[in-house]
Amino acid sequence: MTSTLEELDLDTTTRVVADVPWQTVVWDDPVNLMTYVSYVFRSYFGFSRDDAERLMLTVHHEGRAVVASGSREAMERHVEAMHAYGLQATVSKATP
Repeated sequence: MTSTLEELDLDTTTRVVADVPWQTVVWDDPVNLMTYVSYVFRSYFGFSRDDAERLMLTVHHEGRAVVASGSREAMERHVEAMHAYGLQATVSKATP
């Protein structure tokens, strides 16, 4: 008994569901100097001086700043790196 795909009428399409982008969030803390936070953003993420300063001020004034977005694995690596620099950081799902 031989059947072809057409006879079986199988749904052979594959659904690809995009993983919701994830974010690295850096939080304000009472320990690190603003100049140090800016330095970390420049040296680790490669931000320009102006972008690093803007993000650092967002952390300072708003208590947090999203510094990167992408796959969960990449954001977890960024968070580990921020912890190694002594900064408080977490991974969160990006809001649509």
